[in-house]
Amino acid sequence: MKPLDRILEAAKAAPRHIVLAEGEDPRVVEAALRAVRAGIATITLVGNRKAVEERLAAAGAATEEIRIGDPATSPLRPRLAAAYHALRRSKGVDEAAAAEAVCTPLVFAAMMVREGEADGTVGGAVATTADTVRAALQTIGRAPGVGLVSSFFLMMLCASHHVKKGAFVFADCGLVVDPDAAGLADIAVTSARSFEALAGKPAKVAMLSFSTAGSAAHERVSKVVEATRLAQDAAPGLVIDGELQFDTAFVEAVSAAKAPQSALNGAANVFVFPNLDAANIGYKIAQRIGGATAIGPILQGLAKPANDLSRGCNADDVFHMIAVTVVQAGANPQEALREG
Repeated sequence: MKPLDRILEAAKAAPRHIVLAEGEDPRVVEAALRAVRAGIATITLVGNRKAVEERLAAAGAATEEIRIGDPATSPLRPRLAAAYHALRRSKGVDEAAAAEAVCTPLVFAAMMVREGEADGTVGGAVATTADTVRAALQTIGRAPGVGLVSSFFLMMLCASHHVKKGAFVFADCGLVVDPDAAGLADIAVTSARSFEALAGKPAKVAMLSFSTAGSAAHERVSKVVEATRLAQDAAPGLVIDGELQFDTAFVEAVSAAKAPQSALNGAANVFVFPNLDAANIGYKIAQRIGGATAIGPILQGLAKPANDLSRGCNADDVFHMIAVTVVQAGANPQEALREG
C-alpha cells in the first residue's frame, strides 16, 4: 500500500472532527468536501457564514455536509472567550481582548480544539506560518513531557526512479532554527513517534551530520553525538544512531563501509537534521531534484493536533493535511515507542 493510501485508510477507519480556520478559501472548501465525502473527517469551516455558504453552494455542497463556525455569531464564542481569558490573563489579556481574539479564525479554531469541540485544526492556506503556529502554541500548548514544539515533512518516495520507496520523515524543516543537543534529542524522539503513527511501522532514526562515527571533530559534530545519547536515554526502545552522513544512513553499502557497527544498516526512515538550514535545504532538494512528494510542515509536540499549510497549497495539499491531522488525533502521544 502506498504511504498516502495508508494514511487515508487509517483516517477513514477512525474519522475525527477537524476544524479548518480558513473556511472562505475555495481550496479549503474543495478539500473539506472531499474529506467529508471520503469519510475521513467531519469538518467545520470557520469564517463569515454568508461567505462560506456561498462557497459551499458554488461547490454544489448539500447544506448538511459541512458545519460552519462563524466567530461573530457562534454560540460557542462566550465560552471560548472566557477560556481564552483564563488561559492568557497572566500575559495581560483582559476580557475585552479575549473576546476580540476569539473572533479571529485561527484563535477560534484553536480554541475549539482546546475546549474539546474539535479534534484538530488546520490553517495556513491564507495566514502566515508565524500566525498559525503562534495561535496553536498560545492556545493548545505543548503535550506533557515534550520539551519543544517542532515540525517535520513527510517525504514520499513513490516514483519509478526511486530505489527506495515509502514514507520518510525529515525534521525539523520548518520551525526550530538551531536546536541545542537537548532540543535535537527531543525532535528525534517526537519525530519517531510521528513516523510510527503515520507510517504504521517502527522508526529508525538517523542523527545527521557532516561526519560519520567520528570521522570529523567539531563542536557541531559533538552536538549531534550528545543529542543521540540524550535521545537514547529518553527512549531506550528507539533504534537510533548518530552522528551519520546522509548516505551512510540511507544506503546499505555505504553504511557497511563507513559505519559497519550501525544499528541502522543504511535503513533509516527518520532523518533528524542538525539545524533548520540543513533540513530546509535538504527537503527542498529531495522534492525538486529527487521528485519526492513533500507533505508539511506538520507540527508535532502539541497537546492536540494543529497543522500549517503553505500559502501556495492546492486542494490536494489541504486534503492530505486533513488526513494527517485525523491520524495524529487518533494517536496516543504518550504511547511508548515500540521496541526496535
